Amino acid sequence: MSITLAGLATQFLERTDLSKSTVRSYESTLLPLLQEHGRSPVTTLTRQQLEQYLNSLSHLSYTTHNRHQAIVVALLNYAIEQGELNANPLTKLKRRKPDRDKGEHGSDEVIRYLTPQQLELLYSRVEKYSRLHTLILLLHGTGARIGEALALDFEQLDLDKCKFQVVGKGNKKRWCFYGEDLALVLEKYNRYYRHPNHPALFTAKQPKTKIVTRLSYQTAYRDWHDLTAEQPQLKGFRLHDLRHTFATERVGLMGIEELKALMGHEKIETTLRYQKVTSSRAEEVAKQALSVLREKARTQALNDFNKV
Repeated sequence: MSITLAGLATQFLERTDLSKSTVRSYESTLLPLLQEHGRSPVTTLTRQQLEQYLNSLSHLSYTTHNRHQAIVVALLNYAIEQGELNANPLTKLKRRKPDRDKGEHGSDEVIRYLTPQQLELLYSRVEKYSRLHTLILLLHGTGARIGEALALDFEQLDLDKCKFQVVGKGNKKRWCFYGEDLALVLEKYNRYYRHPNHPALFTAKQPKTKIVTRLSYQTAYRDWHDLTAEQPQLKGFRLHDLRHTFATERVGLMGIEELKALMGHEKIETTLRYQKVTSSRAEEVAKQALSVLREKARTQALNDFNKV
């Protein structure tokens, strides 16, 4: 009988050439797929089933979605190497394109970030949801990617120095630093809400089986959607936009090379996009201020005229 998808994934993740952080990242990525099709024999999975699963991940940004697809394809290629499949059912499947309605663009020219007013609203709404509050504060306060955050184990946190290390794109390591606000929220979350018998920083208990697992993308994004959907000022924003917010807040406060290192960008051109965003924002604010000054000048002129 053919190996199940869950059995195949276990072998795939137990390869000795994978680092621990890569394994954690792959686990969190594959978990929703395994919850849906884990018991199915690999040979019975069809292209239509796998496409339907990938299409259900519409809440992800196109770059994160493409990463999910690439990992699933790699898993199925591994099945071929092990003699479990003759061909990959996802061969030549096109990657998802950027959705302009979500503020996405192939060259990332459009960068969405939250304003101070939107952040104030967000934090006032999320404070009572400890796990989501901790995740949002971590993403916003450190610039970490959502995949990097979900792959973290609690023991990776240096609680004394308020920092942790992640493995980003290109398997490159970098340090993320956080402040006292996150430290306090982390302490409360770890003490009262995190499941201590699991190594993951962000944990979840399955409602039916009561099994504790690492928090999945799907659950994190569902929680985010439930929080923001009914707020017109927050509707349409993604968890990934907290990383954009982190970067735009720091442009001008540090050198572009230092920001590049914090963000884990391979190319300086990627970091420079945020400089363009802040320049555009400054131009918009300047125009608004000019409009206010002109209106005040007109009002004063009218008052002076009426006095004559």
